[in-house]
Amino acid sequence: MDDPYQNNINQPGEPYPTHGEGGEYTYPYQTDFPPREEDDAASDATEGHDEDEQMYEGEYQGIPHPDEIKEARRAARREARTKARMAAEVIEETLPEQYESIMEDCGHGRFQWTLFTVLGLALMADGVECFVVSFALPSAEKDMCLSNADKGMLGLIVYVGMMIGAVVWGGLADKLGRRQCLLYALAINCIFSFLSCFAQSYGFFIFFRLCSGIGIGGSIPVVYTYFAEFLQIDKRGEHLSWLCLFWMLGGLYASFTAWGIIPHYGWGFSMGTEFQFHSWRVFVLVCFLPSVAALAGLVFMPESPRFLLETARHDEAWMVLRQVHDTNWRAKGEPERVFQVSQLKIPETQDDEFIEIQSETGTAFQRFTVRHLTLVKQVMKNMMSLAAPDLRLHSLFITIVWFTMAFSYYGLGAWFPDQIKYLQFEDYESNVKIFHREKVERFHFNFTLQNQVHREGEYIHDRFINIEIKNVKFEESLFENCYFEDVRSTETFFENCTLKNTVFYNTDLWKDSKFFNCKLENTTFLHPKKGCHLNFQEENDILIYLVCFLGSLSVIPGNIVAGLLMDKIGRLKIIGASMLGSAVCTFFLLLCFSQWAVVLFQCLFFAASAAAWNGIEVITVELYPASKRATAFGVLNGTCKLAAILSTFIFGKFIGITKIIPIILSFSALVCGGLLAFKLPETREVILQ
Repeated sequence: MDDPYQNNINQPGEPYPTHGEGGEYTYPYQTDFPPREEDDAASDATEGHDEDEQMYEGEYQGIPHPDEIKEARRAARREARTKARMAAEVIEETLPEQYESIMEDCGHGRFQWTLFTVLGLALMADGVECFVVSFALPSAEKDMCLSNADKGMLGLIVYVGMMIGAVVWGGLADKLGRRQCLLYALAINCIFSFLSCFAQSYGFFIFFRLCSGIGIGGSIPVVYTYFAEFLQIDKRGEHLSWLCLFWMLGGLYASFTAWGIIPHYGWGFSMGTEFQFHSWRVFVLVCFLPSVAALAGLVFMPESPRFLLETARHDEAWMVLRQVHDTNWRAKGEPERVFQVSQLKIPETQDDEFIEIQSETGTAFQRFTVRHLTLVKQVMKNMMSLAAPDLRLHSLFITIVWFTMAFSYYGLGAWFPDQIKYLQFEDYESNVKIFHREKVERFHFNFTLQNQVHREGEYIHDRFINIEIKNVKFEESLFENCYFEDVRSTETFFENCTLKNTVFYNTDLWKDSKFFNCKLENTTFLHPKKGCHLNFQEENDILIYLVCFLGSLSVIPGNIVAGLLMDKIGRLKIIGASMLGSAVCTFFLLLCFSQWAVVLFQCLFFAASAAAWNGIEVITVELYPASKRATAFGVLNGTCKLAAILSTFIFGKFIGITKIIPIILSFSALVCGGLLAFKLPETREVILQ
């Protein structure tokens, strides 16, 4: 029988075959085979070895050792796994690049500007929400007889609701969709804002404002995420900065409408004594109109195609991208241009498919439970992933920048009006008129009593009819046979007084709230006015509206500068320079001793800080991948509202005591955040991941 391996063994005297010779069984040996002398040297090197050593018998026959074969197989498997990982990374990297090229092909035009207007109204509603309670509070506290503790809680409850809403809606937007979550958030805001207009009790009013805040809290994180995913790289920074203008327009809208509506007491109606709808409620009603307009416009907008790709809904994403393409080029007069993308790369979403299979089985209650519990777990997992090693350091830095900026901005934003009120109060107190031991008999008071102190006076057979008493205090005085009718009072009190045979008819001078340590002998209170009745003639409130209006107006130049420079000098320089400039304005507040000096530096501070807000919001969108973008923005915006709650509470404690501590705290926070901002990565030319 012929040896099947005979062609592989060289016969004596035959040359070694080379590559391409010897038929089909030949091995590809090199033509430059080593000289024979080297083989002799290698053979001589083995002469001294012990013959008893174990040697692999195929060593001199060119057959590899089994261990070498195993090692070669392991190396091949390792190389295959490495190539597979590299191939997967290439696929993941090409999706953002493909999406960016598609957006460039779609262009920037009518579709983006329409979406810009709709989302701008949603941001405007958020800006209005921050001012509604602070403007309505001076009137609401009298209408609902609020204590100082109740006023403080009402002022903070809106920020609490917005903090909750930012985290919740931001997390849900990465799982349910940007458009869907924004629709839910705006609908909740509209419903509860409307109900709060008619709430007569403090409990219902604060509950409705809390729910309203939870709704509108989702607008900022969802709006910026939503709009950024329709922008190409060279338009992103500029147009996100223009979008920030709408938040400032919300402040202008709120202050202007408050100035025009609240002082008009007649702009309301009442149904008996139990239901009152005064002008401040009309103001609250008007303030939810931007949210209604945004909700109506959003109904006609599509979902973000980037989100649709993340959830493996590539057909819907393709349709949306085609809609954007056709809308823009049709408006530019080129309807013949065809959307040429035929295939979209999508990430793997096997978990979502498995969850969907689970949620389609069982009873209706079981399906509901599975879906929502799974959704909660996914949102929590997404939040925890923000602390992953590749994002941990950047998340820490951007969180500190958000917190320090919000701590100073919202804290001083609440401190400025309160400080102006305190300076007004000091001026008012310095002009108080003091009457000592005056005696008035049978006199008819038919004029306003204002900013007076009456000590040890005697009033006998006097009549106080249809007058207003503002900031008047009667101390250790005697009222005998006096008659009070249709009297309206503000900050008016009787201390250690004696009242004999005196009648109070249809007045708001209550026995329990206006008289302290007084002796009431045969004194009658007939038809007392129920509720805390309002005084809309106070000039202090109108000045506060003007101050807030000027503060919101001063932000516009800062927004314009940020929009023009955002894509030219970068996000980090905008944030750092703006925060450090705001710190300088804050430091000079130590030199302000008059009302208008405070107003001037308030405007300078708001103008300087506007650019920082623009840069912070732009870099937050660009720093995180699409699957975590809204979640990260929501968590950071929730941190912002937490800082607002803390700073508003802390700064309010020092009103009338010292201004040094609020100023030093704000200055330190801004400097710290401004310097730390330079440690963030520059994202000006980075494709959205």
